[in-house]
Amino acid sequence: MSKKRNKPARSAGGKPPHIGGKRKFDPKVIKEKILDYLDSNISKAFSSKQLIKRLNIRDASSKASVLPILEMLEREGKIERLRNSYKSLRKAETVQGVVDHVNARFAYIITNTDHGDIWVKTDLLKNAMDGDTVEVMVFSKRHGKRPEGQVEKIITRKTVELVGKIEFSTRYAFVVPDNRKIHIDVFIPLNKVLAANHKDKVIIKINKWPSHGQNPEGEVIRVLGPAGKHEAEMHSIMAEFGLPFEFSNKVEEEANKLNDKLPTEEIKKRKDFRPITTFTIDPLDAKDFDDAISYKTLKSGNVEVGIHIADVTHYVRPKTGLEEEAVKRATSVYLVDRTIPMLPEHISNGLCSLRPNEDKFTFSAVFELTPEAQIAKEWFGRTVIHSNRRFTYEEAQQGIETKKGDFAKELNALNTLAKILKKERAKRGAINFETTEVRFELAEDGTPLRVVPKVRVDAHKLVEEFMLLANKRVAQYVFDLHKGKERDTFVYRTHDNPDPEKINTFATFAKRFGHEIDVEGNRISNAINALIAEIEGKPEENVLQSLAIRSMAKAKYTTEANGHFGLAFTHYTHFTSPIRRYPDMMVHRLLQHYLSGGKSVNEEDYEELCLHSSDMEKRAAEAERASIKYKQVEFMQNAEKKPYEGVITGLTEWGIFVEITETKCEGMIRMSEMNDDFYEFDEDNYRIIGKRNKKMLSLGDKVVVEVIDTNIDRRTIDLAFVNS
Repeated sequence: MSKKRNKPARSAGGKPPHIGGKRKFDPKVIKEKILDYLDSNISKAFSSKQLIKRLNIRDASSKASVLPILEMLEREGKIERLRNSYKSLRKAETVQGVVDHVNARFAYIITNTDHGDIWVKTDLLKNAMDGDTVEVMVFSKRHGKRPEGQVEKIITRKTVELVGKIEFSTRYAFVVPDNRKIHIDVFIPLNKVLAANHKDKVIIKINKWPSHGQNPEGEVIRVLGPAGKHEAEMHSIMAEFGLPFEFSNKVEEEANKLNDKLPTEEIKKRKDFRPITTFTIDPLDAKDFDDAISYKTLKSGNVEVGIHIADVTHYVRPKTGLEEEAVKRATSVYLVDRTIPMLPEHISNGLCSLRPNEDKFTFSAVFELTPEAQIAKEWFGRTVIHSNRRFTYEEAQQGIETKKGDFAKELNALNTLAKILKKERAKRGAINFETTEVRFELAEDGTPLRVVPKVRVDAHKLVEEFMLLANKRVAQYVFDLHKGKERDTFVYRTHDNPDPEKINTFATFAKRFGHEIDVEGNRISNAINALIAEIEGKPEENVLQSLAIRSMAKAKYTTEANGHFGLAFTHYTHFTSPIRRYPDMMVHRLLQHYLSGGKSVNEEDYEELCLHSSDMEKRAAEAERASIKYKQVEFMQNAEKKPYEGVITGLTEWGIFVEITETKCEGMIRMSEMNDDFYEFDEDNYRIIGKRNKKMLSLGDKVVVEVIDTNIDRRTIDLAFVNS
């Protein structure tokens, strides 16, 4: 449901602050206000008349009253008098940062300086938009906790293309961007709308950035279809996050030319695992099977377990169109109704997919394991396999539980080893987060019918443990190659230790629920695991787990040989999913290079690719969340109108986020809509407090809410308290 409009479009500008009114003229106050205003507009000069008007100084003899104040500031060396105007003499300090336009009134400029995040009013952004890299001038005075400033220059635009809904008037059209952090509409001349109709979703290109406070101008470059329709909305999410709609003809042709027959000469170069029992375990709807597990009992009583990964780099070679596209995309993206693959279908679902009853080229990590899951021997190299069975997770789980069916003996033996491996990880301090995820059951037209929780069973954990083992041992193998000497360049997946301040904040909050966390000890991970076990099944479980995850650092790709805090591994990499992740392709190439006796490669080249891959991974996650949020809004739009039980999952100065327990959909209660009192946000204690009635609402509180509005365009659910 869209909001009503009183004007054809919104403006990014705003009125200047007013002082005076009916208050008595106070020279000290006026002096401070003038200096503050000039310091806030350090690069500009203003006449006395302009200052009187902009600061709304009301006095019978304003000019006569203000001139002596300006002369005093000049004598004090705080301002400079030009010919007919005045400007600040304060030396400007400027830093670079990225715009985070949190709401229509202000933005933060995220910097890597000691200033941290710099608060900037929207009308001082100089038409910068969310995600733009800018040069910002930092003001000398602070009015709040954060430093303030103004944008001086836009260094790079994040994008000149936006997606949104087009609306027509008699003389022009305008597009309201879908992105909630873009707070300005874009004017579209009627001769640049293509074949768009009123309220269609469109992709536009901005051609003109006008002067301060006015709206940009653009043109429609693609029509996605009527707003609110499934396909148009999914395409708009793809466009919003810059996800590709298709592969170029050149890339598709290059993929289709690849031969699906395995050359005999290449088979001879590889270790042959075709006679050994091998199978895949994947989701029911999976099409690309990039990992398989082989199992063989040995006379010694040990077992040989092979983790066989699709050999993508055999087909995707450097300096080809396929390689360029894989680098550019860096990852496959999984939206609620589709996959946007990193590689064309002929490769991802055909050549490289480890389909049953077909010979396939793989890159393998093979382990001889004792009954206690200790590694007796390990081997890495290129192989050829033949999968005997394609299991879904449900089928594999049935074999584990009933001990009957295809390869039930092998599945149960692998499950026993996997549980030992998991137990060993836990002893070393691996964090055992088990958050509840959901999926949607969709009708043919994309309408969400049901929200279904994803249940993790032993079959999932079995696959996970052996993939973790392969990833860990590949990383350790390369790291140990030249122990004591200069290490070889490699791609690692690292996860830093959590920030002590964030952990302390989390511990303080957990204490409010009666849970103590030992943050002083060396094993924070053990303390967090103890907490997770303690809160299992309790009302605060989801909130505390969510907060614990937020207090953690983000995992990333890097050539720095650091450890992985969350998994408690000294070294870790991604080796097991090259069909859908470019870093795994880099790992395959580097591992083979070192297995063949190659020397270390250029670290800077790989670090640049790691940074890009981390950025693309973040973008993919944001797009996936946006598609889930869209379906949540659509689901609640059509859901029964009734009171719902929920839990407070977030608090900000402008609203309270509540997750509805029944549907796992999150909405917001706007603070401005809470009319029973004036509520203040207590950021340090994760709560809001009523000024008069002292009513307190905290993170984790159970509440009852109703849905009062849904907005598909903005992907928001507005809630209200019931019986509050």
